[in-house]
Amino acid sequence: MNVMGDMANLFGTGRFAQPSGELSGQEAADEAQEAADQAAEEVRLRVAVDGGDVEAMSVLGAMLLRRGDFDGAESHLRAATAAGDRAAANNLGVLLHQRGYADEAAGWWRIAAVAGSAAAAHALGRHFRERGDEPAAEYWLCQSAEQGHVLGAYALADLLEHRGDATGSERWMRAAAERGHREAAYRLARTLDRRAGRDGDDKAAALAADEAEQWYRQAAARGHRRGALHLGTILEKRGELKEAGRWYLTSAKDGEARAACALGFLLRDAGDTESAAVWWLRAAQDGDGNAANALGALHAERGEPQTAERWYRAAMDAGDDNGAYNLGLLCAEQGRTTQAEQWYRRAAYAGHREASNALAILLLRAGDESGAEPWFSKAAEAGSVDAAFNLGILHAGRGEERTALRWYERAAAAGHTEAALQVGMARLRAGDEREAERFLRCAAGGGSAEAAYRLATVLDARRPPPPAHELGEPAQERSECEEWYERAASQGHRRAQVRVGMLAAARGDVVEAARWYREAAEAGSRNGAFNLGLLLAREGSEPEAVVWWRRAADAGHGRAALRLALVFARRGELAEGQRWADLAVSLGPAEVGERAARLRDALRQELSA
Repeated sequence: MNVMGDMANLFGTGRFAQPSGELSGQEAADEAQEAADQAAEEVRLRVAVDGGDVEAMSVLGAMLLRRGDFDGAESHLRAATAAGDRAAANNLGVLLHQRGYADEAAGWWRIAAVAGSAAAAHALGRHFRERGDEPAAEYWLCQSAEQGHVLGAYALADLLEHRGDATGSERWMRAAAERGHREAAYRLARTLDRRAGRDGDDKAAALAADEAEQWYRQAAARGHRRGALHLGTILEKRGELKEAGRWYLTSAKDGEARAACALGFLLRDAGDTESAAVWWLRAAQDGDGNAANALGALHAERGEPQTAERWYRAAMDAGDDNGAYNLGLLCAEQGRTTQAEQWYRRAAYAGHREASNALAILLLRAGDESGAEPWFSKAAEAGSVDAAFNLGILHAGRGEERTALRWYERAAAAGHTEAALQVGMARLRAGDEREAERFLRCAAGGGSAEAAYRLATVLDARRPPPPAHELGEPAQERSECEEWYERAASQGHRRAQVRVGMLAAARGDVVEAARWYREAAEAGSRNGAFNLGLLLAREGSEPEAVVWWRRAADAGHGRAALRLALVFARRGELAEGQRWADLAVSLGPAEVGERAARLRDALRQELSA
């Protein structure tokens, strides 16, 4: 065998591209020219074969094999193989393998591989792996990979990964990726991505994530649709939405349903719901449950519940438990409680934590507390923050304060604002002001007006009295507690509005004080109405003050009733004054009741005189 040469072979070329669709005029012309060139080349090769040219036999056999002319190819390949051509031996193995003679094919591959054919070694390695002979498969794949054969490197990496050899697998996967194998690039990226997610060293994790992105990019650039999907996801998380959208589009056009779904969400967030619906529809029709749910939600928002229900069912049929949960929400909104419970149960039994929480709420509202509690617990143990908070409410309602506090603390640790408020209040009741402040700050920072008010009262009680300052000196800057009072007041907290008004009045800012008192009073605060009345009376607007005092007194404010009694007494309307004095006595507090009683008695004497 002294004429072994490195000829083109079929087994090492990977997949053949298949033309699709109609060709343009230029493409048709190019294809016709290529066919003519191939015909001419075939004639030239046949002439050379007739002259006994071994290389021409090998190349002609490969050409006929590629064309599917097995009978014509076999005679030429056997003749070239007999003359010692290793590429012909490899391709003869391919031909026999395609005809179903795997063992005979392996024999010819062995001959070619021993002669140094990397492609044949790769084919022989795959043959042994299919037969379950992994040691032999590893040997031949290693021979192929070490000669630089990209498919051999990838197949060896895949075998080593299957056997749990992560180091060896990564080495050869990297080798294949570096030589342009797109699936190897994608799988190497996935390995690095997982490593970045579990690496405790932030620097090492960042390096792994950066390298993973580069390999995703290479796989995507070579047409790997899942590589494009993952690259788009990385870019979206980083806020590079335009580039993310381009890769999602590339992947979606190649048939990746998840990319079509993700592209739909990008378009929706950009305000283009019509285009989003087009991609969601495409993804849903390809079996993507998330896209079907998105379509259901879109139609539900448009007031089309029947269409929404159809898509939620499609999501459920695709194996997405959110479909059942969303069907439950839809039925609950329509007042179909029985059906809502059925769908919630279906999703909850499948492990859907929010469905478990929703089911528990439904049962609790129906009075089935014993049935609700296990579902709250299941949802909370699965990580539902709302369920943990609801368990806190459940136990607090039974007077089980310690158990309630434990669940509140769990929900607060996960960022639940109202739970943090409840823990803060519990700490205040226990006298642990520092811990209370910590939780109240968390809740206030999360947007709780009540927490902001409570935090302000804690800081206010700790604040030293303001020093007296001479006329003309600048007043002190606002303290932190005032800032929290104002934050709560701006969120509509009535007691905070009254307090901000009082602080403004203390500074002499009557206009600001009146604004906050009025806002609180109009929202139903009797203290706001009373203080607004005081402010108006001091400014000489007693008739308007009476209006607000009357509103406060009607709401149960004893001091406001006493003020009204005094106003009417001064006006000489003794009976009206006595009526308000009677009300002040009944409303209190004690010192107000005593003064009102004395005034009432005096008015009674006047009336009876």
